[in-house]
Amino acid sequence: MTLELRAHGQTVNHKKVARLMRELGCQARVRRKKYRSWQGKAEMAASSNLLNRDFSAERPGTKLVTDVTEFRVGREKLYLSPVIDLYNREVVAMSMATRPAYALTERMQASLLLHSEYTLRGAILHSDQGWQYRMRPWRKVLDAHGVRQSMSRRGNCLDNAVMESFFAVLKTEVYHGQHYKSVEELETAITEYVHYYNHERIKAGLGGVSPVNYRTLHHPQSLNPVQV
Repeated sequence: MTLELRAHGQTVNHKKVARLMRELGCQARVRRKKYRSWQGKAEMAASSNLLNRDFSAERPGTKLVTDVTEFRVGREKLYLSPVIDLYNREVVAMSMATRPAYALTERMQASLLLHSEYTLRGAILHSDQGWQYRMRPWRKVLDAHGVRQSMSRRGNCLDNAVMESFFAVLKTEVYHGQHYKSVEELETAITEYVHYYNHERIKAGLGGVSPVNYRTLHHPQSLNPVQV
């Protein structure tokens, strides 16, 4: 508007034009901006794939994987963020929330690194290239605990196959074919299942014992990372 008035020979300040437009109830029409989902610090470079699909580990707390998965209950959603130790496939930390905000993975990280006696200095923590894993606070905490960050190649879920397999088993045994009245009910069911998965569910790859039994049998001196 200011430029249009100046083009007609008027000497006028843009602030005065804005004030007069407000007083007259005039408002400029602007094009709607296209929606862009918030990416946080996702422009930060991805970490190297240190894991490189080597899902074996000789002792607890050396290689861990994480990811986030989604559940639907009616019109609501529940998000799960777990961490699995590749040594015995034990779920060593997790958090749940109704929104996929940074706080979800932040609480999981705190449970793993801050609220337990699980020493992970020198360990690899592998994830996909999700924006939450590129956040400076996330990386700062990992660095403070001496944990090396590893990321899958873009769009390659096989680089985190163990976590994908866990999600498939979890949803088959707890979620698919089940009816939950609320996300709170589903959250309780997942919590109970993960405890069962860790302490009771036997795995052929572990010689027919549960993840916790395998760890305590072969590494009795190891600490229980968190009470999951």
